[in-house]
Amino acid sequence: MQYSHEVEQMCCVCKGAKHGPAPIPEEGKWVKSKQISDISGLTHGIGWCAPQQGACKLTLNVKEGIIQEALVETIGCSGMTHSAAMAAEILAGKTLLEALNSDLVCDAINTAMRELFLQIVYGRTQTAFSEDGLPVGAGLEDLGKGLRSQVGTTYSTVAKGPRYLELAEGYVLELGLDANSEIIGYKFLKVGPYLEDIKKGLDPVETFKKHTAVYGRFADAVKVIDPRHE
Repeated sequence: MQYSHEVEQMCCVCKGAKHGPAPIPEEGKWVKSKQISDISGLTHGIGWCAPQQGACKLTLNVKEGIIQEALVETIGCSGMTHSAAMAAEILAGKTLLEALNSDLVCDAINTAMRELFLQIVYGRTQTAFSEDGLPVGAGLEDLGKGLRSQVGTTYSTVAKGPRYLELAEGYVLELGLDANSEIIGYKFLKVGPYLEDIKKGLDPVETFKKHTAVYGRFADAVKVIDPRHE
C-alpha cells in the first residue's frame, strides 16, 4: 500500500472508538453483517428502464449471501420478456455482490437488482423477522395457482370511457353495465388453471366454462359488452 508524503510524516494516534456495524434483522436474528455471506433474506423490488417503457418486479431468496431463487416478472416491453429469461439464468447461484455487478441484459432488471440489494443489505426484507426465512420455492407461491403473474390491464378514452382487459382474477371476457352505462361487474377466465386442464387433455369448451367466473354485480347488468371489440 502506498501513502502520500504528507501521511508518512504524520505521527501515530490511537483510534479509540471500535464500534462494529449496527445489527440488522435477518430471518428472525439480529446480525452484524461484515461480509456478503452474512446476508440472508427474501424480498421484492421494482425496476424501470431509462425511457420508462417497461418495468420489472424481481423477487430474490438469498441464503448466506448466495441467491438461491429468482423470480423475474416484466411488463410493458417486448424485449424485456426475453431478457427476463436470461436474467433468471444469470442470477441463481451468484453472490449478491456478483449479481449487483452483472449485466442482466435489460436496464429495468438491472435497476430492480439495485433496489433489492439496498433492501437486503439494510435488513428491510420481507423475512426480516421470520425465523429461518422462507424455503426455496417461496417465490413461486407469489404467482398462485396456474403460476401466472398477477396482471392488471385497463384502458380508457374520453370519447368511449374505460375498458377492463385483464385483472388479478384473470382475462376479462365481458363487462357488465348498468342503465347509466357504468361498469358494475365483469366475467373473466382463469387463464392459468384453464391452460393446465387443456394440457391434461380435457375438452377445451367444457374447460372454458369450468374456469369462467364473474365478479361484482354482473348478473344485474342491463348491457354486456366485449371490452376489446365493443
